[in-house]
Amino acid sequence: MTLERARIGRRAEELAAAHLEARGFRIVARNWRRPEAELDLVADIAADGETTRVFVEVRSRTGREFGDPLESVDPRKRSRVIRAARLFLNEEQTAASGYRFDVVGVTFFEDGTPPECVHVVDAFQVES
Repeated sequence: MTLERARIGRRAEELAAAHLEARGFRIVARNWRRPEAELDLVADIAADGETTRVFVEVRSRTGREFGDPLESVDPRKRSRVIRAARLFLNEEQTAASGYRFDVVGVTFFEDGTPPECVHVVDAFQVES
């Protein structure tokens, strides 16, 4: 990965975390890594007295010429995120009553337009 791609990825994760926190999420982990898996963001959200653990995949693009960042969450990526979430749940304590998988797509623009942040709630599920 080039330094520029890494910088863009870090910036996208920072924007995604800020976006989620502004909507009431509590970030519990950033860049959680194990040799066999990684998670961009892990957050909790409370509603109706229940807490949900949310595993958030952050995807970014510079401009639109290569498509929407959300399109890059293919079956292989979903499988990796699910595997990482299982590891996380096995290692970390939580009082959450459930979990889900969200995706945040961040598009950066070179013309000075502010970055666009799109949050897809419950973007995919674990298939049995």
